[in-house]
Amino acid sequence: MKELWKGNEAVAEAAMRAGCRYFFGYPITPQNEIPEYLAKHMPARGGVFVQAESEIAAINMIYGASGAGARVMTSSSSPGISLKQEGITYLACAELPAVIVNMMRGGPGLGNIAPSQADYYQATRGGGNGDYRTIVLAPASIQEAADFTQEAFDLADVYRMPVIVLADGTIGQMMEAIEWRTPPRRELPAKEWATNGHRGERPHNIINSLFLDVADCEEQNCRLQERYELIAERETRYEEYMAEDAEVLFVAYGTSARLARAAVLKLRAQGVKAGLFRPITLWPFPEVALHARAAMPSMKAVIAAEMSTGQMIDDVKLAVNGIRPVYLVGRSGGAMPMPMELVELALEVLA
Repeated sequence: MKELWKGNEAVAEAAMRAGCRYFFGYPITPQNEIPEYLAKHMPARGGVFVQAESEIAAINMIYGASGAGARVMTSSSSPGISLKQEGITYLACAELPAVIVNMMRGGPGLGNIAPSQADYYQATRGGGNGDYRTIVLAPASIQEAADFTQEAFDLADVYRMPVIVLADGTIGQMMEAIEWRTPPRRELPAKEWATNGHRGERPHNIINSLFLDVADCEEQNCRLQERYELIAERETRYEEYMAEDAEVLFVAYGTSARLARAAVLKLRAQGVKAGLFRPITLWPFPEVALHARAAMPSMKAVIAAEMSTGQMIDDVKLAVNGIRPVYLVGRSGGAMPMPMELVELALEVLA
């Protein structure tokens, strides 16, 4: 049975359904309904909600709870996520699973509270110091926001790493009918590494992100890199819409993908063969699949549509690798690439 849910509240409910019993966060628009919902409902589920004194405190509480083996989540919006970056890189190096939700807003700096996609670089390039990655899931609907949040906890546990659910403020604030689904079943490893007490039955577990010896630090980096290569092999996801015979291909994620889909329909109505390629994992980015689609004989141009001045377009260009021209419709500061802008550019480049 379908139920009407607001995006932020669906994310919060999905986290609890996934077994999250610890949330540490700090308020910032446009994600505030996530902590509000959890503050009300988490205690009734036997969980703990803590509004930390700052974003920095919140992410370090995540480090501690995850280190004890708990399923944990924090959420914030753009500048709040920036403050969490040191803690996120600690989590990555210490191989601690956690789910981090970012409902992006306009920037840089404090910017505004309008929806944006200008945190793409931050999410897909690590954001903090060092050679590390985070899995990044990009929902384009409230259904996906709920589904991906639940699955993010399993992904975090399987690969022992932070997983980011990256959406914009529109996804957080809009309402849609959804169904509650059970995420794909995965074999979850036992958390034998957790610092949850040993009663003399095993050696002490030590969780650490400090490797003073160069050889030790390089060994840890290489181990993480092998895991990232495995994730790229197994977890890369994307969706295509009317792309099989396309001569112009829009590449977009999240809310921008919804707008690009409308542009595809408008162009098809005019007899123009347009299609959409939607990355679902922003990291790992589906570069092989996008290159194959761009290489089709019918394809003439690729257009990246983003709520930024152009960030995902770098990954699009790397994937296309010069075999087709790549154009950008990028709006920033909370503005959106509207369907008619995409239609007009498509007609211009095909003329």
